Amino acid sequence: MPGQEKFLNAEAAAGALGVSRATLYAYVSRGLVRTAPDPRNPRKRLYDVHDIEQLRKRKTVGRRPREVAATTLDWGLPVLSSGISLIENGHLFFRGRDAAVWAEGASLEDTARLLWGCGDHDPFAAQDPDIALWSDELRALASQLPLTERCQALLPFVSSGRSTAWQRDSLRLWPGAAALLRATVAAASATAPGTGCAHAHLAAAWGLDAEAADIVRRALVLLADHELNASAFAARVVASTGASLGACLNAGLSALSGPLHGGTTSLVEILLEESDGKGDPAAVVESRLRRGEGVPGFGHPLYPDGDPRAAALLPLLPEDASRSGLVAAMAEATGKSPNIDFALVSIRRAFDLPPGAALALFAVGRTVGWIAHALEQRTDDKLIRPRASYVGPPPPQDGPAAAT
Repeated sequence: MPGQEKFLNAEAAAGALGVSRATLYAYVSRGLVRTAPDPRNPRKRLYDVHDIEQLRKRKTVGRRPREVAATTLDWGLPVLSSGISLIENGHLFFRGRDAAVWAEGASLEDTARLLWGCGDHDPFAAQDPDIALWSDELRALASQLPLTERCQALLPFVSSGRSTAWQRDSLRLWPGAAALLRATVAAASATAPGTGCAHAHLAAAWGLDAEAADIVRRALVLLADHELNASAFAARVVASTGASLGACLNAGLSALSGPLHGGTTSLVEILLEESDGKGDPAAVVESRLRRGEGVPGFGHPLYPDGDPRAAALLPLLPEDASRSGLVAAMAEATGKSPNIDFALVSIRRAFDLPPGAALALFAVGRTVGWIAHALEQRTDDKLIRPRASYVGPPPPQDGPAAAT
C-alpha cells in the first residue's frame, strides 16, 4: 500500500477539485483519478493526490486559450501527435508494447527498427554500411571534449547523416540513421565505429562480461524514447525545417547537455559519493532536506508511483550499501522512488564504468528516439513555429515616429 501522504479521502479530494462527490466518482470512472483501498476502512476508497493536482490544474486553466497554450510547455496537455511512445498508468510503451517487457529480450537495433517503422526492412544489414572514418588525430582531439560536444564534433563525418531529409522517403533515410546510431555508439565510448550491436560494442569498449553487457542492453532499450521530452522536442523542431538527421541529433544532444536533462546524472554521482563519504545515507538525505535542497535521482512527474525503467534495472545490480541506503531513506522521508538517472549512475558504479558512462548510455539509447521523432515529424510537413505572448515594453501609441 503506498504511503498515506499520496492519497486523500473523498471529502478532501472533492474539496480540492471544487466538485461534488458524484462528480469525483465520475472522474474515477473515466480513468482521470486513481484510487486505492483505505487501510482503516476497506469499504472506503482513497484518491491519488497527483491525479487530483493534475486535474485541478486543468480545471483552473479551463477554456481560456492563452492559459491552455502556456501550460502545454510545462508538463501540460499534449501539444503534438505521435505514435512512437506512450506514458500511461505508470508504464512506458513503445508503439503499444510495454517497454520493460520489450527490454527483456530486444536489442537497441530491434528497438530502432520498431520505432523507425522499418517493418521487415533492416537498415543495419547493409553490406557496405556508411560508417564514419575518423583519423586517430581527430579522435584524440575529440576525446578531450565533454561527451555531448564530442558526439557533435564527430557525427558530421557520417556523410549520409548530412543529407537534407526534406522530400526524401524513410527508406532512403534509414541507412543514414543506422550509420548515425553506430557513430554515436563509437563517439560516446571514444572508440572507432563498428558494425556490431550497440551493447556489444560498449561492452567490448568497457571490458564487461556477458551479465553486465545484458544489463547495458536493457538500459539502452529502456532509454530509447520517452515521449515528448525536451531533447525530443528540440529534434522535432529542427526536423520540421527539413534539416538532415544529423542536424536533428545535434539539437537533441544540445538539449541533453543541460543540467536539467541529461546533466542530472552528474548530480546523482555527487549524491552517491557524498553517501559513500559519510557512510550514512539517511543522514545525507536529512541534511539535504534541511538545507532545502533537492535529492537528484528520485521522483518523476510522469511516474508518481515510481519510474518503471529504474524498477526494471536496479534489481539486476549487485548490492551496494550507499545505493540501497539512499533508496530506503528517500522512501521513508519523502515516499519518492529512484528514477532512470539514479539507475544509470548505479550501473556505472556497479561495473566500474568510465566517468560519464551514465550520460553515454543515455545519449546512445536516446539517439534512436531522436531519429524516430525526426522521421515522424518529417511526414507532418509543417514548420513548428509557435507564437510568443509578448510581455515587454508597449510600443509607442502614436506609431514608430513617436519613439524618435
